[in-house]
Amino acid sequence: MSRIPKLKVAAKKSWIRLRFAILALATAAFFVPVPAMAKVQAVSIPSTSNSGLSLNAHLHRPAGGGRAPAVVLMHGCGGWQPAVKQGLDAYAKFLVGNGFIVLNVDSFGPRGNQGGTVCQSLNRLSAARQYRTSDAYDALQFLRAQPFVDAKSVFLIGQSNGGSVAMIAAMERTRRSQIGGQQGFRGVVALYPWCGATGSRRPNLDSPLLILGGALDDWVPPTECQRMTARGREMQVRVYANAAHSFDVPVPVHRYLGNLVGYSPSAARDARSEILQFFNTHM
Repeated sequence: MSRIPKLKVAAKKSWIRLRFAILALATAAFFVPVPAMAKVQAVSIPSTSNSGLSLNAHLHRPAGGGRAPAVVLMHGCGGWQPAVKQGLDAYAKFLVGNGFIVLNVDSFGPRGNQGGTVCQSLNRLSAARQYRTSDAYDALQFLRAQPFVDAKSVFLIGQSNGGSVAMIAAMERTRRSQIGGQQGFRGVVALYPWCGATGSRRPNLDSPLLILGGALDDWVPPTECQRMTARGREMQVRVYANAAHSFDVPVPVHRYLGNLVGYSPSAARDARSEILQFFNTHM
Protein backbone atom coordinates (compact mmCIF):
# COMPACT_ATOMS: atom_id res chain seq x y z
CA MET A 1 0.00 0.00 0.00
CA SER A 2 2.88 2.40 0.74
CA ARG A 3 3.89 2.30 -2.92
CA ILE A 4 0.62 3.86 -4.18
CA PRO A 5 1.27 7.46 -3.01
CA LYS A 6 4.80 7.27 -4.47
CA LEU A 7 3.41 6.07 -7.79
CA LYS A 8 0.90 8.95 -7.79
CA VAL A 9 3.65 11.49 -7.11
CA ALA A 10 5.81 10.00 -9.86
CA ALA A 11 2.89 10.09 -12.30
CA LYS A 12 2.16 13.71 -11.41
CA LYS A 13 5.81 14.69 -11.94
CA SER A 14 5.84 12.88 -15.30
CA TRP A 15 2.70 14.78 -16.37
CA ILE A 16 4.25 18.10 -15.38
CA ARG A 17 7.42 17.29 -17.33
CA LEU A 18 5.28 16.31 -20.34
CA ARG A 19 3.36 19.60 -20.25
CA PHE A 20 6.57 21.62 -20.15
CA ALA A 21 7.96 19.54 -23.02
CA ILE A 22 4.83 20.20 -25.09
CA LEU A 23 5.07 23.92 -24.30
CA ALA A 24 8.73 24.00 -25.30
CA LEU A 25 7.99 22.26 -28.59
CA ALA A 26 5.06 24.56 -29.33
CA THR A 27 7.10 27.66 -28.60
CA ALA A 28 10.03 26.44 -30.68
CA ALA A 29 7.73 25.64 -33.60
CA PHE A 30 6.07 29.06 -33.43
CA PHE A 31 9.21 31.14 -33.74
CA VAL A 32 10.70 31.30 -37.21
CA PRO A 33 14.15 32.58 -38.24
CA VAL A 34 13.94 36.05 -39.77
CA PRO A 35 16.43 38.82 -40.54
CA ALA A 36 17.50 40.91 -37.55
CA MET A 37 15.60 44.08 -36.75
CA ALA A 38 17.32 47.45 -36.60
CA LYS A 39 15.79 48.10 -33.19
CA VAL A 40 12.81 47.73 -30.88
CA GLN A 41 11.81 50.96 -29.19
CA ALA A 42 9.37 51.55 -26.33
CA VAL A 43 7.04 54.44 -27.18
CA SER A 44 4.05 56.21 -25.63
CA ILE A 45 0.92 57.10 -27.60
CA PRO A 46 -1.47 59.75 -26.25
CA SER A 47 -5.00 58.35 -25.83
CA THR A 48 -7.94 60.27 -27.25
CA SER A 49 -10.46 58.21 -25.25
CA ASN A 50 -8.85 58.82 -21.83
CA SER A 51 -7.58 62.33 -21.18
CA GLY A 52 -4.08 62.29 -19.71
CA LEU A 53 -3.54 58.59 -20.46
CA SER A 54 -0.75 57.31 -22.71
CA LEU A 55 -0.69 53.83 -24.23
CA ASN A 56 2.36 51.61 -23.98
CA ALA A 57 3.71 50.31 -27.28
CA HIS A 58 6.77 48.66 -28.78
CA LEU A 59 7.91 49.92 -32.17
CA HIS A 60 9.72 47.29 -34.27
CA ARG A 61 11.64 48.62 -37.30
CA PRO A 62 13.45 46.76 -40.09
CA ALA A 63 16.99 47.59 -41.04
CA GLY A 64 17.51 50.00 -43.92
CA GLY A 65 16.23 53.42 -44.81
CA GLY A 66 13.24 54.78 -46.69
CA ARG A 67 9.56 54.62 -45.94
CA ALA A 68 8.00 51.24 -45.18
CA PRO A 69 4.44 49.92 -44.72
CA ALA A 70 3.37 49.43 -41.12
CA VAL A 71 1.17 47.16 -38.99
CA VAL A 72 -0.62 47.82 -35.70
CA LEU A 73 -0.84 44.76 -33.41
CA MET A 74 -3.59 44.53 -30.77
CA HIS A 75 -3.68 41.84 -28.05
CA GLY A 76 -6.69 39.93 -26.76
CA CYS A 77 -8.61 40.23 -23.49
CA GLY A 78 -5.65 38.88 -21.47
CA GLY A 79 -3.43 41.84 -22.33
CA TRP A 80 0.34 41.51 -22.53
CA GLN A 81 0.55 38.25 -20.59
CA PRO A 82 3.91 36.50 -21.19
CA ALA A 83 2.71 33.89 -23.72
CA VAL A 84 0.56 36.43 -25.56
CA LYS A 85 3.45 38.88 -25.70
CA GLN A 86 5.69 36.11 -27.07
CA GLY A 87 3.18 35.38 -29.81
CA LEU A 88 2.83 39.06 -30.73
CA ASP A 89 6.60 39.48 -30.77
CA ALA A 90 6.81 36.50 -33.14
CA TYR A 91 4.39 38.24 -35.50
CA ALA A 92 6.50 41.38 -35.25
CA LYS A 93 9.70 39.51 -36.11
CA PHE A 94 8.03 37.77 -39.04
CA LEU A 95 6.56 40.99 -40.43
CA VAL A 96 9.73 43.01 -39.90
CA GLY A 97 11.58 40.26 -41.74
CA ASN A 98 9.24 40.92 -44.65
CA GLY A 99 9.80 44.68 -44.68
CA PHE A 100 7.06 45.98 -42.36
CA ILE A 101 7.27 48.34 -39.41
CA VAL A 102 5.24 46.98 -36.47
CA LEU A 103 3.63 48.83 -33.56
CA ASN A 104 2.58 46.43 -30.78
CA VAL A 105 0.09 48.28 -28.56
CA ASP A 106 -0.69 47.57 -24.89
CA SER A 107 -4.19 48.90 -24.17
CA PHE A 108 -4.61 47.35 -20.71
CA GLY A 109 -1.39 48.00 -18.79
CA PRO A 110 -1.84 51.79 -18.54
CA ARG A 111 -5.50 51.28 -17.55
CA GLY A 112 -4.73 48.68 -14.86
CA ASN A 113 -6.74 46.01 -16.72
CA GLN A 114 -3.97 43.49 -17.33
CA GLY A 115 -3.81 39.88 -16.13
CA GLY A 116 -6.97 38.56 -17.78
CA THR A 117 -9.48 40.54 -15.69
CA VAL A 118 -11.24 41.81 -18.83
CA CYS A 119 -11.83 38.22 -20.03
CA GLN A 120 -13.99 37.48 -17.00
CA SER A 121 -16.71 40.10 -17.61
CA LEU A 122 -18.98 40.72 -20.60
CA ASN A 123 -19.34 44.35 -19.52
CA ARG A 124 -15.56 44.81 -19.45
CA LEU A 125 -15.21 43.12 -22.83
CA SER A 126 -17.82 45.46 -24.29
CA ALA A 127 -16.20 48.55 -22.77
CA ALA A 128 -12.80 47.41 -24.03
CA ARG A 129 -14.09 47.14 -27.59
CA GLN A 130 -15.14 50.78 -27.43
CA TYR A 131 -12.02 52.40 -25.98
CA ARG A 132 -9.71 50.07 -27.87
CA THR A 133 -11.22 51.12 -31.18
CA SER A 134 -10.00 54.62 -30.30
CA ASP A 135 -6.64 53.06 -29.37
CA ALA A 136 -6.39 51.49 -32.84
CA TYR A 137 -6.93 54.85 -34.53
CA ASP A 138 -4.56 56.59 -32.11
CA ALA A 139 -1.92 54.05 -33.18
CA LEU A 140 -2.74 54.69 -36.83
CA GLN A 141 -2.30 58.44 -36.41
CA PHE A 142 0.94 57.91 -34.48
CA LEU A 143 2.41 55.82 -37.29
CA ARG A 144 1.29 58.24 -39.98
CA ALA A 145 3.19 61.01 -38.19
CA GLN A 146 6.49 59.08 -38.43
CA PRO A 147 8.73 60.08 -41.38
CA PHE A 148 9.83 56.46 -41.94
CA VAL A 149 6.25 55.11 -42.38
CA ASP A 150 4.37 54.85 -45.68
CA ALA A 151 1.30 56.71 -44.38
CA LYS A 152 -1.01 55.19 -47.01
CA SER A 153 -0.06 51.61 -46.14
CA VAL A 154 -0.86 51.03 -42.47
CA PHE A 155 -2.54 47.71 -41.60
CA LEU A 156 -4.15 46.32 -38.44
CA ILE A 157 -4.05 42.86 -36.80
CA GLY A 158 -6.07 42.06 -33.68
CA GLN A 159 -6.38 38.90 -31.58
CA SER A 160 -9.68 37.88 -29.91
CA ASN A 161 -11.02 41.06 -28.24
CA GLY A 162 -8.47 42.92 -30.35
CA GLY A 163 -9.85 41.05 -33.37
CA SER A 164 -13.34 42.32 -32.61
CA VAL A 165 -11.84 45.80 -32.30
CA ALA A 166 -10.18 45.29 -35.69
CA MET A 167 -13.53 44.42 -37.27
CA ILE A 168 -15.13 47.56 -35.84
CA ALA A 169 -12.18 49.66 -37.01
CA ALA A 170 -12.67 48.30 -40.55
CA MET A 171 -16.19 49.71 -40.75
CA GLU A 172 -17.06 52.85 -42.70
CA ARG A 173 -19.04 54.55 -39.92
CA THR A 174 -16.19 54.02 -37.43
CA ARG A 175 -13.65 55.62 -39.75
CA ARG A 176 -15.84 58.70 -40.19
CA SER A 177 -16.37 59.13 -36.45
CA GLN A 178 -12.78 58.43 -35.36
CA ILE A 179 -10.63 60.30 -37.88
CA GLY A 180 -13.00 62.75 -39.51
CA GLY A 181 -13.32 61.22 -42.94
CA GLN A 182 -9.65 60.42 -43.53
CA GLN A 183 -8.61 57.12 -45.06
CA GLY A 184 -8.63 54.28 -42.54
CA PHE A 185 -6.48 51.17 -42.40
CA ARG A 186 -5.20 49.77 -45.69
CA GLY A 187 -6.33 46.33 -44.60
CA VAL A 188 -7.50 44.63 -41.40
CA VAL A 189 -6.95 41.11 -40.04
CA ALA A 190 -9.18 39.80 -37.24
CA LEU A 191 -7.88 36.67 -35.48
CA TYR A 192 -10.60 34.56 -33.79
CA PRO A 193 -12.88 37.58 -33.12
CA TRP A 194 -16.46 37.77 -31.82
CA CYS A 195 -18.18 38.69 -35.07
CA GLY A 196 -21.25 40.03 -33.29
CA ALA A 197 -19.14 43.08 -32.45
CA THR A 198 -20.02 44.73 -35.76
CA GLY A 199 -23.72 44.84 -34.86
CA SER A 200 -24.63 43.65 -38.34
CA ARG A 201 -24.42 40.52 -40.47
CA ARG A 202 -23.77 42.79 -43.45
CA PRO A 203 -21.29 45.44 -42.26
CA ASN A 204 -20.32 48.32 -44.52
CA LEU A 205 -16.53 48.13 -44.70
CA ASP A 206 -14.06 50.92 -45.36
CA SER A 207 -11.07 48.52 -45.22
CA PRO A 208 -10.64 45.02 -46.71
CA LEU A 209 -11.10 42.47 -43.94
CA LEU A 210 -9.57 39.02 -43.40
CA ILE A 211 -10.99 36.87 -40.58
CA LEU A 212 -9.04 33.82 -39.39
CA GLY A 213 -10.65 31.44 -36.89
CA GLY A 214 -10.49 27.89 -35.58
CA ALA A 215 -13.18 25.24 -36.06
CA LEU A 216 -12.63 24.01 -32.48
CA ASP A 217 -13.17 27.49 -31.00
CA ASP A 218 -16.04 27.17 -28.50
CA TRP A 219 -15.46 30.65 -27.00
CA VAL A 220 -16.39 32.62 -30.13
CA PRO A 221 -17.28 30.00 -32.78
CA PRO A 222 -16.40 31.18 -36.30
CA THR A 223 -19.79 30.08 -37.68
CA GLU A 224 -21.14 33.56 -36.92
CA CYS A 225 -18.39 35.05 -39.07
CA GLN A 226 -19.11 32.60 -41.88
CA ARG A 227 -22.75 33.74 -41.99
CA MET A 228 -21.70 37.35 -42.59
CA THR A 229 -21.49 39.18 -45.90
CA ALA A 230 -20.01 42.63 -46.42
CA ARG A 231 -20.64 45.82 -48.35
CA GLY A 232 -18.11 48.40 -49.48
CA ARG A 233 -14.92 46.33 -49.41
CA GLU A 234 -14.10 42.64 -49.60
CA MET A 235 -14.28 40.29 -46.62
CA GLN A 236 -12.66 36.85 -46.45
CA VAL A 237 -13.21 34.22 -43.75
CA ARG A 238 -10.81 31.29 -43.29
CA VAL A 239 -11.39 28.59 -40.67
CA TYR A 240 -8.65 26.13 -39.65
CA ALA A 241 -10.06 22.65 -39.06
CA ASN A 242 -8.04 21.53 -36.01
CA ALA A 243 -7.50 24.87 -34.29
CA ALA A 244 -9.01 26.31 -31.12
CA HIS A 245 -9.16 29.87 -29.80
CA SER A 246 -5.74 31.55 -29.47
CA PHE A 247 -4.25 29.11 -31.98
CA ASP A 248 -1.23 31.40 -32.44
CA VAL A 249 -0.37 31.77 -28.73
CA PRO A 250 2.44 29.36 -27.72
CA VAL A 251 0.72 27.46 -24.89
CA PRO A 252 -0.53 23.83 -24.83
CA VAL A 253 -4.21 23.36 -25.66
CA HIS A 254 -6.22 23.57 -22.43
CA ARG A 255 -9.38 25.02 -20.90
CA TYR A 256 -9.36 28.70 -19.89
CA LEU A 257 -12.54 30.04 -18.24
CA GLY A 258 -14.20 26.89 -19.57
CA ASN A 259 -13.15 27.56 -23.18
CA LEU A 260 -10.72 25.59 -25.34
CA VAL A 261 -7.59 27.63 -26.12
CA GLY A 262 -4.06 26.89 -27.25
CA TYR A 263 -1.46 26.59 -29.94
CA SER A 264 -1.84 24.90 -33.31
CA PRO A 265 1.46 24.77 -35.27
CA SER A 266 -0.22 24.34 -38.65
CA ALA A 267 -2.81 27.08 -38.08
CA ALA A 268 -0.18 29.52 -36.79
CA ARG A 269 2.02 28.84 -39.80
CA ASP A 270 -0.84 29.16 -42.28
CA ALA A 271 -2.06 32.36 -40.60
CA ARG A 272 1.30 34.04 -41.12
CA SER A 273 1.25 33.11 -44.82
CA GLU A 274 -2.37 34.26 -45.23
CA ILE A 275 -1.67 37.57 -43.52
CA LEU A 276 1.41 38.32 -45.61
CA GLN A 277 -0.40 37.48 -48.84
CA PHE A 278 -3.37 39.65 -47.79
CA PHE A 279 -1.10 42.61 -47.01
CA ASN A 280 0.86 42.27 -50.25
CA THR A 281 -2.38 42.10 -52.24
CA HIS A 282 -3.67 45.33 -50.69
CA MET A 283 -0.41 47.26 -50.44
